[in-house]
Amino acid sequence: MGKEQIKIVVCGDDGVGKTSLVACLVKDQFIQNLQNCLPPVTIPRDFSSSPFCPKSSILVDTTSYDLPALHRELKSADVIWLVYSDHETYDRVALYWMMMFRSLGVNLPVVLCKNKCDDFSVESEPKSSVLSPSDDSLSDSTKVEDEEFIPILREFKEIETCIKTSAKDKFNVNQAFYLCQRAITHPIAPLFDSRVGELKPLTVLALKRIFLLSDKDQDGFLNDHELIVLQKRAFGKAIDKSELEFIKETLLNLSMPPQEYGSYTLYIPDKGITKDGFLVLNKLYSEKGRHETTWGILRAFHYTDSLSISDKVLYPKMDITDTASVELSPLGYRFLVELFLTFDKDNDGGLNEQEIDFLFKTTPGIPRLWAETNFPFSTVVNSQGFVTLQGWLAQWSMTTFLDHKTTTEYLVYLGIEKDARLALQITKSRKKRRRNGKFYRALVTDRKVFNCFVIGKPFSGKSSLLESFVGRSFLESYSPTIRPRIAVNSLELKGSKQYYLILQEFGEQEPAILENVEKMKECDVLCLTYDSSDPESFSFLFELINQHKHLQELPMVFVALKADLDKQQQRCYIQPDDFTDQLYIDHPLHVSSVWSSSLNELFIKLTEASLEPSINTPGIAPDIVKEDINYWRYALVATSAVGFTSLFTFTFFKLFRSLRNEHS
Repeated sequence: MGKEQIKIVVCGDDGVGKTSLVACLVKDQFIQNLQNCLPPVTIPRDFSSSPFCPKSSILVDTTSYDLPALHRELKSADVIWLVYSDHETYDRVALYWMMMFRSLGVNLPVVLCKNKCDDFSVESEPKSSVLSPSDDSLSDSTKVEDEEFIPILREFKEIETCIKTSAKDKFNVNQAFYLCQRAITHPIAPLFDSRVGELKPLTVLALKRIFLLSDKDQDGFLNDHELIVLQKRAFGKAIDKSELEFIKETLLNLSMPPQEYGSYTLYIPDKGITKDGFLVLNKLYSEKGRHETTWGILRAFHYTDSLSISDKVLYPKMDITDTASVELSPLGYRFLVELFLTFDKDNDGGLNEQEIDFLFKTTPGIPRLWAETNFPFSTVVNSQGFVTLQGWLAQWSMTTFLDHKTTTEYLVYLGIEKDARLALQITKSRKKRRRNGKFYRALVTDRKVFNCFVIGKPFSGKSSLLESFVGRSFLESYSPTIRPRIAVNSLELKGSKQYYLILQEFGEQEPAILENVEKMKECDVLCLTYDSSDPESFSFLFELINQHKHLQELPMVFVALKADLDKQQQRCYIQPDDFTDQLYIDHPLHVSSVWSSSLNELFIKLTEASLEPSINTPGIAPDIVKEDINYWRYALVATSAVGFTSLFTFTFFKLFRSLRNEHS
């Protein structure tokens, strides 16, 4: 509930003791000879000792003599405290009061209170919830098993719970107020169907997911350590050993014939609580009026009152500028590595289809982006077609770069305990420089993931290039690319620096993509491919670049594919080498999918062009960017030297500083 204050409207027939209950709650004593109706009273948030009542409340006393005022208060209420005191007023609960609420369209939780029960002992305050069902925080008189309460609870789903009170003896007055607050902060209705005595389907789904996430070793049981971790996450404190033993003993007894759950396995000694046992345990909480314990567990895993995970948690707000990108942080990579190792049950270094299905069982399924890009074949797989750890991390690096909201969403679904934003990091905004009227991108110093658009005439070899990038063998058969394709892999450059490169081929969408100036801003480097054995292939690129002038603002690398075949003179106004000379960029690389060394050279070249855009941006003369390039290269040398001896560090620092002085 988003409101900071809970409005509790106290109503019932005149003479049942409504005003006495309000006065006793506020003054902590029974007061005789009160006026007929007290003015609204604000109760501070720290009034109750219970940790499950984090909001302040306004308590509104009413009288049935002023029906219009009563109706107004009911329509603006959050919860109704309905009071009766004898058989006659009990009958009017169903025949008059509940019918009135429904006729007004008031669909609110109702706490039903039998007042003037002056022969009971003093109440006990509610305790902090723990996993143990032995904490009987409600006195015997408040249990729903009371014969007087059961029929009306079954007839009216609006009635949240029932309680007996006495303003005269100060019995259960604070407890009744607490139950009114709890009806809002920890409602029973979304969790438990009291008419059939079962947890609701959405509750079962949520608890099954929490069980899977809490079962860290994925053996199908919650052992003592896993229960302790769950307890600390949900309630911020350790569970007592005796309470833990009571839980296990309770479940063991319940699963013994002829008990209610005699056909279920709820607990196995030396292994732990089963999934069924975890569900039964939470069902017991609801039956005993202890559903705030279940809510404590659910909210520790970010569930809202609607039993869905909060959008604020799934998609946290992040301040990302237009030219910045989002990558995984070391925390994010560490979480994903641990996830991979946990679900690689056969320890073969790959996640097979069954392991992937089980890994994503706590989520809506594999991300939509993955399905659209033919995962796992968008990344590195082993000889059996199972995604490797290298491919797993590459896939998530790509996902984060292209759609960071999918990553935060799935990190939460997969059980990350910290703020999902801590698993990501935002890179610096991409800077532009201008020389002699020409804009070009500045050097990149903090990014590890780069996006490459692979463009070229059909049948030039783009698809084979993507296949080769993720380690798959060249196939002679050809099928035209219609839908976009993607491939991602990691690369290690000099200095053992690791980067991720995303290759995208657009199929029939390529013309529309090239015309979209905003879309092209997402590109770090263009890979312009042509078939060196096809004399008509290069002219396609030549016309493309002249038609879309904005492409010349991007770094580009020309690639002559199928270099293992006979090279043909291109039937074009200008030959490839001459054209690249005019653009002040390197001549085309000659690459073949059957020459692994040439492929590796190309992928490194694409990554380096992303790091140093000016080198391969058309129209930037070499002397213009020489200073920037030298600065960057010496900076890399100085950085790589940090891991060695202090002498090396000192020497490179002096060299770096002298070079800077020379440039200045």
